[in-house]
Amino acid sequence: MAETTTNKEKMLKTVQVYSFAVTEASLFLDTHPDCREALEYYNKYKALCSEAKAAYEEKYGPLTISSDANSSAWKWAKTPWPWEICAYEEA
Repeated sequence: MAETTTNKEKMLKTVQVYSFAVTEASLFLDTHPDCREALEYYNKYKALCSEAKAAYEEKYGPLTISSDANSSAWKWAKTPWPWEICAYEEA
């Protein structure tokens, strides 16, 4: 059976991949602070992660509570909670 992936899931996966890369690079830089290549990698994926988060949040709402701090309305509480997502998909 083929697995279908929605655009929302693809966008979220992209955010997760970039976030992982940023976290791993930051841990590497903790032990190799003078590695120029690692710093360039970190900066590249940090920018990509920021862009991916912004695109996701523009379309689907905030990913974290701090993402909602600068908006004109408090959208955080208006999005489905994780345990509600399955209920929406089954309906």
